[in-house]
Amino acid sequence: MSARDLSIEYSPLDVHSRIVAVHGVSFDLAFGETLGIIGASGSGKSTLAQILAGRAHRSQADGAFGWEPPSAASPVAGSPGICGGSLTVLGTSLRYLRAAQRTEFVKRVGYLPQDGAQRLTASFTVEENVAEPMLSLGRQTDRRMVGQRVATLIDAVHLPLAVLERRPWELSSGQRQRVALARALILEPELLVADEPTIGVDLTMRRDILRIIPELQAVRSFSAIVVSHDLAVVTEVSDRIAVLSDGMIVALDTLDALFLAPDHPYLKSLAEVVAEQS
Repeated sequence: MSARDLSIEYSPLDVHSRIVAVHGVSFDLAFGETLGIIGASGSGKSTLAQILAGRAHRSQADGAFGWEPPSAASPVAGSPGICGGSLTVLGTSLRYLRAAQRTEFVKRVGYLPQDGAQRLTASFTVEENVAEPMLSLGRQTDRRMVGQRVATLIDAVHLPLAVLERRPWELSSGQRQRVALARALILEPELLVADEPTIGVDLTMRRDILRIIPELQAVRSFSAIVVSHDLAVVTEVSDRIAVLSDGMIVALDTLDALFLAPDHPYLKSLAEVVAEQS
């Protein structure tokens, strides 16, 4: 992954109402690496996660992923899009990604949104929820093979196979989050984008969930972006950490180097947290 001077805005109804959420960020992600992105609420981190995963809405005006002013016939106000710079993910340029390209691209990127556990279909079993991305590919699928892959993933996220026949509402918040993670990985993606992976999970379960990501990376060989407002979350799983404030990356380094000479107010506040924990 390579981002250069990447800017993201929410498409306005007119030229006077532009909302730029991410301003000129640059970073790289190597194969097998985990990059943590930390920021306060409203810093632009979830918007960035959507774009990196290819899940943001495209401009309906031209079918492209990049921003174009909406017309009366195709309003797209409120949807984030790339408005500046470049972003290449898994060899695919996302700035002007067409609909057909996007369909193929998203198969290669697993996405765990903030509300991933809540997005599980209540009337589906756990097995059906995890299998759904595979079964929706629109081609002949070997149901037995799908079932085996689902069972393997459920075991990999440390859940008993007995949960396969249960519904999401029968599970704890931590169990539902693990199911959502398994669903995000069912297509064996090359990249996982996890936005607030421990949100809504009680403290006793958070570390267990975070340990699963590097465990799966070791076996399945994928890169990862982990987004959170919680420093403890990104430090648990990340090789490097990007600090996002007001839509800009104000620091990017390993944890050890990040707080050697903090020169930004938000970075200083994080350094104080680290000092208190030490």
